[in-house]
Parts: sequence; C-alpha cells; structure tokens
Amino acid sequence: MRQEHFVARHEAEWRELERWLEMRASSARNARSHRRDWTGLRDDKIPERHRRLCQQLALARRRGYSAVVTDRLQQLMQRGHSVLYRTKPVHWRRSAEYLLAGFPRLVRAEWRCMLAAALLFWLPLISIFVAIQVRPELAAGLFDAQSLVRFEQMYDPARPDSALGRTNEDDLQMFAHYIGNNVGIGFQTFASGLMAGLGTVFVLIFNGVMIGGVAGHLQAVGHGEPFWRFVAGHSAPELTAIVISGGAGLRLGLSLIAPGQRRRIDSLIHGGRRGALICIGVFAMLVFAAFVEAFWSSIGSVPAAIKYGVGLALWLLVGLWLLRGGRNAVHRDDEDAA
Repeated sequence: MRQEHFVARHEAEWRELERWLEMRASSARNARSHRRDWTGLRDDKIPERHRRLCQQLALARRRGYSAVVTDRLQQLMQRGHSVLYRTKPVHWRRSAEYLLAGFPRLVRAEWRCMLAAALLFWLPLISIFVAIQVRPELAAGLFDAQSLVRFEQMYDPARPDSALGRTNEDDLQMFAHYIGNNVGIGFQTFASGLMAGLGTVFVLIFNGVMIGGVAGHLQAVGHGEPFWRFVAGHSAPELTAIVISGGAGLRLGLSLIAPGQRRRIDSLIHGGRRGALICIGVFAMLVFAAFVEAFWSSIGSVPAAIKYGVGLALWLLVGLWLLRGGRNAVHRDDEDAA
C-alpha cells in the first residue's frame, strides 16, 4: 500500500485518538466532570485503539514510510502508553472505597478462616471468664499479684478521679500508646501465621485467655462496672480487628501447608498479598479503636447508659459494615482496589 493511501485510510482514527489524549487524558478531574458531554472516542476503546496504533507503526516502519508518518505514530504511541501504563495515584476516594467495600468483601471471602479465628479467640475468652466467676483463685494462676493489684486500682469504683483504665498520662500520650499496642497485637497475630498457622492459633488463644482473665477477675472482685464502662466503646473495632487479623494469619498458614494447584511459593505470595490487604483494614480499625479508647472510653463521668449505648451502636455498625459492605458495589479485583 502506498504511503498516501495508508495515511488516508487511518487518518480519522489517529485524529480521534489525538483528540482523546488532549481532552480526556490531560486531566482526570476534568475528564470526570465532562464525561457526560463527551462525544468522542469512548474510554473503554482506548486499549484496543492503542494496540492498533502499535501495529500500524510497525507496518509503517517495515514498509519504509517517511519519517513524517513514523514519527507522528511514534509520538502518538508513546503518549497513549504513558496514559495506559502510568501508576495510578493513591486517591482518598480509592482508599475510602476499599475500606467501605473492598475490605468487607475480602473478609467475607475468607469467612471460614474468620470463623475459625473467632472460635479460637472467643471460646477461651468466655470460658476463662466463666471459670473465674466459679473459682476466683484461678486469676492468680494467670497473673502475678502486682498485676492483679494494678488492675483493681485502675478500675476501682472508689477512685477519686474521673479517669478509667489509665494512670496520669494525657489523652494524646495514651492515643499513641494504644496505637502501638493494638497494631503490635494485630501484626503479631497475622505474621505468626507463617509458622504454618500454629503461631496465629497460639496468639488468638493467648489473647482470649488474657482478656477473659482480666475481665473475669475484675467482675469477681466487684470492679466490673467501671471496667465494662471503659471497654464498651472501643471493644467492637478492637476485638473484631484482632479476630480478622487472626483469620488473615490462618489464611497465610493454609497457603503454606495447603497450596492446592499453585506452587507453594506462589500460594504463599498470593496468601500474603490478600493478608496484607486485609491488614490495611485491620490497621484502620485499630487506629479508630485507639482513638475511641483514648478520648472517650477513659471518661468516667459519662453515665453508664450512654457508654453502653455507644458501645452497642459501634458493635452494630461494625457488624453491618462487615456483613453488607461492598455487596452493591461493582465487583473487581480487590487486590487492585487498594
């Protein structure tokens, strides 16, 4: 085919692509705001059009067309490539979309591991709590005498100050402390899944026993009311996050010991990626729990009814979010949505 015939045949689609690059690719915000007014080349046709352009460029070079044609196609191909393969910036809307929709979908997708983690955490917690009500001396086998005294002092109903569950640190100091403590537990619960899942099993049971032991001892000695008022607010995001990180750790362990059709290393990488994505949501939950714990939970002057009401509302919201979040959203690969 002669060069002039080649150019005449494809000139219209080149101009369409040039117009799209000028009007749609220069500013994503402008493209979104005028998407309903756009009458040119559709966005979903760009990958196919770019592939055709690459073929046309290769054909023009092979036929020895002039530099005017090949240079034009080369520049157009490079502009299209930079748009199609550029790294998408992390936008707050993408982050919010993932936390509201993608994260709950990932959690539900691993419901078997999440259920196992919940049982490993809650059964020891409830069991040790009930056991200490029957035999209060069991608390001495879990904690040393100094720790038990410290717990009782922190939640003593006769304390003259209005702070619950803390010493003299201010809210910001405790906020930082709670973040470090919560995130540390969450990461430990997930990462210990590399020990074929056994590490996660141990961490879940251990934390369930410790939390149930503290709650059981304080209830048994008559300090339960201040304790429940303190934990009511932040317990929903914090305890749920621990269970979810445990489920992610169990998934990681299963990827190692039961890779299925994948190679073991590929299965571990896949499980690690999904676990890391889940941990992003866990981190957000633990930071929120630390905020509530630092700035709300410790206020002793708030009536118990309000504390319990806020706690119940947060349990309902967390449950609704995890059960319903993302069900009406357009499904796509959540590993790319984060």
